[in-house]
Amino acid sequence: MRRLTIFAKGNLDVRDTLHSLRVGGKLQWNGINEIVRERFPSTLVRVRHETWTRSDALLESGGSVPADLAERAPPALASSAHPAPTQFSIALFETDADAIVLSVQPDVATTLARHRRHGYLFHPGDWQSWSDSHRRWLRDEFAAEGLVDAGTSMHNFERIVARIRQRSAAPILVYNLSSVVPGDTVHCHAGLGETLSTRIRRFNLGIAELSQRTGISVIDVDAVVARAGAAGSKTDVFHLNAEGCRLVAEETVRVLEDLGCFAAEERNRCE
Repeated sequence: MRRLTIFAKGNLDVRDTLHSLRVGGKLQWNGINEIVRERFPSTLVRVRHETWTRSDALLESGGSVPADLAERAPPALASSAHPAPTQFSIALFETDADAIVLSVQPDVATTLARHRRHGYLFHPGDWQSWSDSHRRWLRDEFAAEGLVDAGTSMHNFERIVARIRQRSAAPILVYNLSSVVPGDTVHCHAGLGETLSTRIRRFNLGIAELSQRTGISVIDVDAVVARAGAAGSKTDVFHLNAEGCRLVAEETVRVLEDLGCFAAEERNRCE
């Protein structure tokens, strides 16, 4: 049995499609191996998933949790989707995985906080559930850091790709986002500024242009959902249902095959 290791740096979009989707504790989709098992029965995909706050935070991280944060962080942070060690991890730049999967979703949707004195970026996940003292600490020690714009994000992604390439030639795949926003009925954008659907389209275009410059591959979630129909493949703006996960996983397998990740098995079939 040949093992293909994927390092997936992203949030629920990459985890649900590649690893598994559970709703209410019930398994809805069992990940990319559901497809690989049928098409490449001698290959087993191992998905190593790590959540991601945002591209700028990743680039600024030194690989360890700042001492003051390690000392003062609320206990609830350890069980959140973004525990402190993961927020400051640089495992992406040290992995020996056979393929790397990233996502633009964190940059589209995530706001962060920046420490007023030490300057590091921090995602206070589920801060509403923190104790009063920890919420006061957050308010006193950190300043809100708004959304990153598409141009800055793509510059960051280019730096991330270059840093990965310093030690790895593994294929890099980046998920874009479906631009369908359920309930969006806007037909005149005068005075609205940037709507979420417009923001997603800007980032999707940026990822396509990043591919032109760097050679990364795009997992075109927007096109996959459009072909299938958003009503049958999405549950909300950012989350896919089991069918959507299956379709995106199929596209990921197609791209990995095109990049030669299953070439050894194909050769064995021909021999």
